[in-house]
Amino acid sequence: MATQRSDVLVLGGGVIGLACALRLLQAGATVRIVEQGTVGGGASHGNCGTLTPSHAIPLLTPGALRRAFAQMAQRDAPLHIHPRPELARFLWLARLARQGRRARAEEAAVARATLLRSSMELTQSWIDEMSLACEFSARGTLYVYRDAQAFRAASGHAQWLERLGIEARACDDDELQAMEPALKPGMAGAYFHPDDAHLRPEAFVAELARRVRELGGVIEESARIERVHANGRQVEAVRTHRGVYAGERMVMALGAWSPQVGRMFGMRLPMQPGKGYSLTWSRPSRAPSRPLMLSEKGVCAVAWSSGFRLGGTMEFSGYDTQLNESRIKAIRRAADAYLHETSGPVLQEMWWGWRPMSVDQLPIIGESRRWSNLIFATAHGMLGMSMAAGTAEIVTALCRGVAPDIDIRAFRPARFRL
Repeated sequence: MATQRSDVLVLGGGVIGLACALRLLQAGATVRIVEQGTVGGGASHGNCGTLTPSHAIPLLTPGALRRAFAQMAQRDAPLHIHPRPELARFLWLARLARQGRRARAEEAAVARATLLRSSMELTQSWIDEMSLACEFSARGTLYVYRDAQAFRAASGHAQWLERLGIEARACDDDELQAMEPALKPGMAGAYFHPDDAHLRPEAFVAELARRVRELGGVIEESARIERVHANGRQVEAVRTHRGVYAGERMVMALGAWSPQVGRMFGMRLPMQPGKGYSLTWSRPSRAPSRPLMLSEKGVCAVAWSSGFRLGGTMEFSGYDTQLNESRIKAIRRAADAYLHETSGPVLQEMWWGWRPMSVDQLPIIGESRRWSNLIFATAHGMLGMSMAAGTAEIVTALCRGVAPDIDIRAFRPARFRL
């Protein structure tokens, strides 16, 4: 079987891999993407498409994991950890809890904010310059609270964002009703983040794939990686059941599959798949005009001209492939407490996908310490859409042998000896 070669071989055809391939092609490299399933078919497909500098603060801050565990008995709790014993998952969760200390969270927030802001600017410029048809809108995000105590407690979070240079404006119920008639009256309040935006994610990845092909990039779909061929510190090629592929440089952008493929490279990536769910309908008559985070329930409601989606929850159940209907029902119950209309006329899709969650809540981006030609671009958690363009810029700089425009020390694989 002849080896097919390119300057850069990108492993993974989700939003991160596609963005990296596009930027590398623009820089003059020949690029091939090896995708294990269908391009954009994983976590890039059914998420809510929010671009959120407002998510700069890590999900798990001091005390947050403890509160999440306390809520697990509730049927509609945002976090669910499968009770089936699995040593690797529980060791990862224990390690995650240690990462929740304030100093670590502060450092992570600064790094995340820098990448999120850079990526937002790049994403907007890509959409404008390449005329990407993805229903992009820069109308901000509303984080809505029904409970007065939860709203008051969120003020510390808002102040933290302000210190990071990310605007968080408090709104009372009267302001909310004027801004967002899709909401029921009687909310305790909200925080408005005007720097956020949103797009339709499956349209965005389809447009990225279109541009990659137009620029001469090749996308190999249904090419499951079976073996890695190495020589010394160099990865020579990867073998799939469709063919053997090589690149002078390789980019690991496999999302939640990174730990499994990483073992073929002789590495253990400290990641777990965090399953999220969504339901998509045709657009209702009283659709939100901007993304709404239904904060107490961890659910996002977002509408485009082409549809309406509810998404959320974080389920740690390993590589379980079942659609958990209780989680779907929890999303719908949560939305009913906030919205006048929680569905559109036609249900288009019920979906789940694995988010690639790192143990320190930071992506893994940078050159491998072990393999001289391998670059990581993975573990973006719930922020793949938000960080894709910025990650692509970093990866392209590294492939060209120049320093990225932003400080990437916090993202380096060396922190995990990779």
